[in-house]
Amino acid sequence: MNRPLRLATVALTASAALLLTSCGSGDESKDNDKIAGAEQDGAKKSASPSASDSGSADRPKIELPADLTYTFDWPKTGKKADDAILADSEQSIKAVDMAIAEQDPANKAYRFYYEGEAAAQTQKFIKAYVDAKARTTGAYRYYNPAVSGDGAFASLVYCEDQSKAYDKYLKKDKVNKTPATKNSYVLYAAKLQRNDAGVWVTTQLNSTRGSAKCQP
Repeated sequence: MNRPLRLATVALTASAALLLTSCGSGDESKDNDKIAGAEQDGAKKSASPSASDSGSADRPKIELPADLTYTFDWPKTGKKADDAILADSEQSIKAVDMAIAEQDPANKAYRFYYEGEAAAQTQKFIKAYVDAKARTTGAYRYYNPAVSGDGAFASLVYCEDQSKAYDKYLKKDKVNKTPATKNSYVLYAAKLQRNDAGVWVTTQLNSTRGSAKCQP
């Protein structure tokens, strides 16, 4: 997701509670205190640029609260298909947080980028935040991407740094800052498919929290 509710186990199923499970802390006894809440009303939003020029798809505009930032340390590969995969994956990540900020498990933007199993699990992930009346805040960093694929199918493995990302509660307007631990670093493995509109959609997404491959 992920991210916030981006998870601690090997599957997005388990990953469906990422920050919910713990944003930077390994203390699972306080899960309910680690959900991102958000002051959606009146919050400033920053527009995200269009991610990919592949195909002619009318990609949704991603707008996020100003207190939520991203760094994608995955430079262009020089290969058109690989760069398109990275670009659409970047937007898919942001689309989930936009749905959380807008408290909308059926948000069209994330559904544009997720299909099948990944879409179902992402919806559950978002709904957990909505039920908790919370959202994500802070800074996320993505790094060590590895893309492979052929034709209309591909895989993407990458790391996420949640050490400066937190949960924020809507009603309390309170950010739950947790200390960084090895579990603040998450490894993701995604399967993607290029649809008829030329968009690389995520169909499966697994995560491993605390992976040695992502430690600083």
